[in-house]
Amino acid sequence: MLSQQEQLRYSRQMMVSKIGEQGQLKLQQASVLIVGMGGLGNPMVAYLGSAGLGKLVLVDGDDIDYTNLQRQVLFTEQDVGANKAETLQQFMQNQNSAVDIEVVDEMLDEELAEYYIPQVDVVIDCTDNIETRYLLNRLCVSHKVPLIVGAATGFDGQHMVVNSNEQDNACYECLFPSSQKAPIVNCQTVGIVGPVLSIIAGMQALHTIKLITGLPVKYNTLFAFDGMDMQWQQFTIGKQESCPICNQ
Repeated sequence: MLSQQEQLRYSRQMMVSKIGEQGQLKLQQASVLIVGMGGLGNPMVAYLGSAGLGKLVLVDGDDIDYTNLQRQVLFTEQDVGANKAETLQQFMQNQNSAVDIEVVDEMLDEELAEYYIPQVDVVIDCTDNIETRYLLNRLCVSHKVPLIVGAATGFDGQHMVVNSNEQDNACYECLFPSSQKAPIVNCQTVGIVGPVLSIIAGMQALHTIKLITGLPVKYNTLFAFDGMDMQWQQFTIGKQESCPICNQ
């Protein structure tokens, strides 16, 4: 049951009929693993923490540098040199102290992923590392934990939801087979316009809230944003019979 203070704090969110008090209680009881505290992870922590998630596990071994400040909007000049996950923990303690924040100030590896993924309700990929994304996809499919993938470069961004609990749900490997070596494309190689990251992170956060509160989610779909034309497109993804991850 929500306290009087919680009812006041989340009142505007609970006014949405499809969420209500029961949805808010589901959010408070949920735990989410967020991997990557950069351009996507910054707004992700703010959105989900403000929404009243029960627990957030923040994973990132990277420290803040000046090149981050253009797009990682919760960091300040005084934060340069500090760990990203620890800095966002401090931000959330000031913004919503009721949220339980666990910091993992290391880069995600197989051991960490195997430990944390079975403990959470949703995993959110906010990294710009393709190998980490494949690792998350493989283990989330294996442990049947929903994964929300996001990426952005330049004026463009995309995201998709992987949920092996759903019948015939395609995974990230179905869309981008790891056997097909693609050139590395990320913020360091082609750059990024900051607001695109908030757009993609907002969509990832919205899908997270919908998953946790039991609202319908569109699977087998890649949502792609073109910031130059200001348009969204949806591409249907088919579950691949040859996929070594979700069709074993």
